[in-house]
Amino acid sequence: MRILVTLLVLAVVGIGGWQLLPQEQDDGKTIKVGTTETITSLDPAGAYDAGSWALFSNVFQSLLTYDTGGVSPVPDAAKECGFSGGLTTYQCELRDGLTFPSGREMTAEDVKFSFDRVKKINSEVGPASLFSTLKSVDADGAKVTFHLSSPDATFPFKVATGAGSIVDSSRYPADKIREDDEVDGTGPYELTGYTEGEKAELKPNSRYKGAVQTGSPVELRFYEDSEALDAAWKERDVEAATRQLPPKTLASLNGSDPDQRVTEADSAETRNLYLNTRSSSPLHDVKVRQAMAWLIDRERLASSVYDNTVDPLYSLIPTGITGHTTSFFDDYPAQNPQKARELLTDAGVELPVRFTYGYGQGRGAAEAEAKELERQLEAGGLFEVTVKGYEWTDFQKRWATGKLDAYAVGWFPDYPDPDTFGAPLIGTDSTMSTGYSSKKVDRLIRASQQYADRSRVDGDFRKVQEAVAEDVPVIPLWQRKEYVVTSEAVGGGQYLADGNGIFRLWKLTWI
Repeated sequence: MRILVTLLVLAVVGIGGWQLLPQEQDDGKTIKVGTTETITSLDPAGAYDAGSWALFSNVFQSLLTYDTGGVSPVPDAAKECGFSGGLTTYQCELRDGLTFPSGREMTAEDVKFSFDRVKKINSEVGPASLFSTLKSVDADGAKVTFHLSSPDATFPFKVATGAGSIVDSSRYPADKIREDDEVDGTGPYELTGYTEGEKAELKPNSRYKGAVQTGSPVELRFYEDSEALDAAWKERDVEAATRQLPPKTLASLNGSDPDQRVTEADSAETRNLYLNTRSSSPLHDVKVRQAMAWLIDRERLASSVYDNTVDPLYSLIPTGITGHTTSFFDDYPAQNPQKARELLTDAGVELPVRFTYGYGQGRGAAEAEAKELERQLEAGGLFEVTVKGYEWTDFQKRWATGKLDAYAVGWFPDYPDPDTFGAPLIGTDSTMSTGYSSKKVDRLIRASQQYADRSRVDGDFRKVQEAVAEDVPVIPLWQRKEYVVTSEAVGGGQYLADGNGIFRLWKLTWI
């Protein structure tokens, strides 16, 4: 398996200096980074979103992490890790001398505690679903042993995510989310200040021991929407901006501008339209969902809303990932209202079919996208869509509890493997909470986890995507490129966009 991550550094001015140490006069000066991402929780047991995990990868350690551009986990808090006697027992030995902010040394018991509490708390917006194959954890000295309920070659990938963040067991409750604004981790940064929805202040952690080097002080600034981020960037209130500037701004970025550095990276980030398949939803009937698939015009969506800064996607698994197909193009090759009408007639439903569509406010072009999808779906009078935006945390809870009929959500892969597009999105009890359950799909996902050689899972995931195109619990919309812009004085922006989900703030440097 491979994610094809290609960095295209458009600004060539001063490239040779990107790896230099910060200039003496800038030593200790804070780099301000702007983003529209939202931190929904500072507790790893209570968050499963890109914004929160971006912070987690800087203030916490997992046993494993990824090298820049890497596709296989490497030790971080661990000295070494590996399967023992098959794919149902995974063992790690802790690195020596890891200490929490209190000065207390990390132990294997802290690791066990961290994994156990994610599963015990089982937050409706948390990452517990990633550990569906984790049966139990043992701690013995510096050794941690994970016992799995079934063979799972992807388990190390999951350990390396934000879900595997190791917390101080003396500072976090075992059975509920920690609610204050502090963090007790062993990552390359310490969180020294946090104002919800505004900023997170990070300073290098002098006690850090692991796979990376600590960097410059950083202040993460959070903006309500893309336009606010764009204004902050243009006024140079921030030295770096990412995730996401408005499509028009991205489309007009000029790499020859001497006042900025631009990085464009291939990414496996996707956006899907999720459909509530429960009996209480007007989208319960598969023919109704198939009719919707016949009405989506991805090319128009990409051009009219996103200025062609995204690519139309016809597959649950994006291009560059093992198992990618064009299953939705094969089954629904072009917008066809007549076929949609025939399906609705066969279903015997009253027209127009009325349903609710929700989106997260301030998330890129989500509102414009919602209006365009409403226009496409209401064409021909087949559907009547009630569109409403929600504050991000409220939006998460609404889709997680089945209160929305349809909702579009971006998905940044948890790890570089097709499995991250399987169970979390369309498996029984998936994170996306569509109510969809298929014994065939679940069986194929479990079968794919048995292969240590991940290139062998291609056939299983092709069959998964054929089933998804037929059942339509989700409609793929687009695949994004990732963009980072920095001022001419800051290098390392390319390390915030290498496609594997780790937000390497420690790589940012003053030139």
